[in-house]
Amino acid sequence: MLSPKRLTYRKRQRRSYCGLRENATRGNNISFGEFGLVAEAQKYLTARQIEAARVAMTRHLKRGGKVWIRIFPDVPYTKKPAETRMGKGKGNPEMWIAPVQRGTVLFEVAGVPADLARRAMELAASKLPVRARFVQKAHA
Repeated sequence: MLSPKRLTYRKRQRRSYCGLRENATRGNNISFGEFGLVAEAQKYLTARQIEAARVAMTRHLKRGGKVWIRIFPDVPYTKKPAETRMGKGKGNPEMWIAPVQRGTVLFEVAGVPADLARRAMELAASKLPVRARFVQKAHA
């Protein structure tokens, strides 16, 4: 699963969708592949969800073509243990999350036909908690 190699700080403040409410201004264009999967809402995606979507997509492509993952879970998600009283500081990091804005390209694919790419992206989108749509690169 995806996780950063090292961090400046072990625990980070996580605002409640503070910067996520706006549309994405970076990472909102298809840069590497021919087809993409674009988020239609803001959400935090966990490393497990991203990995599940990647596995579903690559299995449908039968290891053909090239897949790019355009998001990375680099925000630690902390949680207090079960049946613990309030207070006594912040909990320990449990998992990694990636904040996703509306319009962010999540995955890109190249080297496969459009219908195969569309079906693979639909399978990947079904694994994610955010609504996503299939887009094709505009050839100029």
